[in-house]
Amino acid sequence: MKAMEIRELGDQDLDAKLLDLSETLFNLRFQHKAGQLENPNRMKQVKRDIARLKTIKRQRDIG
Repeated sequence: MKAMEIRELGDQDLDAKLLDLSETLFNLRFQHKAGQLENPNRMKQVKRDIARLKTIKRQRDIG
């Protein structure tokens, strides 16, 4: 997900997306420990998306 796409989201959508990605990361971690994860790069991508969401959310809170 690109930063421009995230900035277009509303506050409620941003929170919902953050919750969704957090759950996804939890499931990916669980699959990784169980040895069932097919694409380990997906974890890295989800972590970066979460960081982008949190950064933009913080920018909105400050500004």
